[in-house]
Amino acid sequence: MYKLGVDLGGTKIEAVLLDENFNVIKRKRIPTPQNDYQKILNSISSLVNKISKNVSDYSLGICTPGAISKQTGLIKNSNTQCLIGKFLKEDLENKIGKKISMENDANCFALAEATLGTAIDFDLVFGIILGTGVGGGIVINKKL
Repeated sequence: MYKLGVDLGGTKIEAVLLDENFNVIKRKRIPTPQNDYQKILNSISSLVNKISKNVSDYSLGICTPGAISKQTGLIKNSNTQCLIGKFLKEDLENKIGKKISMENDANCFALAEATLGTAIDFDLVFGIILGTGVGGGIVINKKL
């Protein structure tokens, strides 16, 4: 099964399609629409459709700035302010017509390094993202 990952950032949205061995099949980057939630949804949906064209079976993961409230499912603490208070995961699932795994971008970064990257041999991993915003993720024994 292919894996399609989307990184929603403050200035860019990037998607990558990987095969089962994590080889890059396709990659595309577009600017993030500013201050317009609906345009962000449309941009992500369009990007996913373009990258997944001619691929029938893939899992979809999206990393986001800010956090998703475990209680409500709403985005909170995002430097992309138009996302705050929105059901981003639910709205994208409805728009794309596919289940999505969604997590904070810094958590995704730290987990990827701990399980697949340069920190694979360590039990404790702390990753920091310095971009449009600042975030951090902690992984202990390969778990967020």
